[in-house]
Amino acid sequence: MWIGLAIGLLYVFTGRFGGVSTTFSSTWSLVLKLSYFRQPSVWNARGWRLAYALGLVLGGLYWALHAPANTSLNSGLPAWRLFLGGLIAGVGARMASGCTAGHGICGLGSLRKASFVAVPVFLVAAIVTANVLQRLL
Repeated sequence: MWIGLAIGLLYVFTGRFGGVSTTFSSTWSLVLKLSYFRQPSVWNARGWRLAYALGLVLGGLYWALHAPANTSLNSGLPAWRLFLGGLIAGVGARMASGCTAGHGICGLGSLRKASFVAVPVFLVAAIVTANVLQRLL
């Protein structure tokens, strides 16, 4: 509910969509000189997207510091695996023109045709993958 409200307010007041995978690209544009990161759509949106990314990080930090005492913050995985998984997911999200949440929340909410295709494909792929892995493991 809070995410939908925040995304809706961002759009109402700025006309912008709060996609996280695009924020990923805007952040990398500060350090990488690749032509992809110099596109006007990435380069010109860096200011507000970096503030958006900072808000995401600070929100997570606030939650971690104020979470109930019985909440586990340890995934049990080494940090390098978490970092690598996040990097792969970020690159994949950019290749797909958005992540699952971005298509599901921002894309469907703004009636984008690509999201009406992407979300069912994501859902079917997740169901098939979960069923295959359940049988293998």
